[in-house]
Amino acid sequence: MSRIPVCSHAACVSRRLFLASAVSLAAVKTLVPPALAQAADSPALTRERRDKLTPDEVIEMLKSGNERFRAGKPLPHDYLAQKRQTAAGQYPAAAILSCIDSRAPAEILFDTAIGDAFNARLAGNIADDDVLGSLEFACAAAGAKLILVMGHTACGAVKGAIDGVQLGHLTGLLEKIKPAVAATAYSGERTGKNPAFVDAVATTHVQRTVDAIRHHSSVLAELADAGKIKIVGSMYHLRGGRVEFLG
Repeated sequence: MSRIPVCSHAACVSRRLFLASAVSLAAVKTLVPPALAQAADSPALTRERRDKLTPDEVIEMLKSGNERFRAGKPLPHDYLAQKRQTAAGQYPAAAILSCIDSRAPAEILFDTAIGDAFNARLAGNIADDDVLGSLEFACAAAGAKLILVMGHTACGAVKGAIDGVQLGHLTGLLEKIKPAVAATAYSGERTGKNPAFVDAVATTHVQRTVDAIRHHSSVLAELADAGKIKIVGSMYHLRGGRVEFLG
């Protein structure tokens, strides 16, 4: 009578770990856009891969990354390999302008690799002349396909602008946000103590910043008009972790 082979404890454990890893990998792959999934053999973006992407595909790449972040299923990043590959050159697909807030790190929220995106961060995601020059470099010189302005809920800079806070150089920065306060239609309490109003102003400020980038940079406006880049706004929700792309 033949005996049913019985695996050793170590072999069984290894088999279970393999199956669990396969299931986890399959779940992650469903959240990876095709342009990224096909390049699993390359730890960072290459020029060829980046140049094949359209601005809309870059947006989808970031949306998929945010979905992975929210699901707790990030890609298995080998940052040392990414560092080695990008040391000789970088080919980012996006340029992200976001707030300095410690709770809104774009690289993590979008589950990006080293070399995937340029990142400019300052309080209130302001697009001053230096930021505009940086974005022009990112797109016109380095080839990025997308400019994403990302504000966030419960923004301290927006609260400060609403309440007229004055503090050294911060005073001048907040002055650049104040036009969004006046431009926000809101019938409730219009103070920094009202979270809903703060978020409404933050959204208005993002939309005005998108418009200002086009208005104040003919370089970026021409690229956008030619369909080579897109300039879009978004809001990161601290509760829930969703990045909402604004139409």
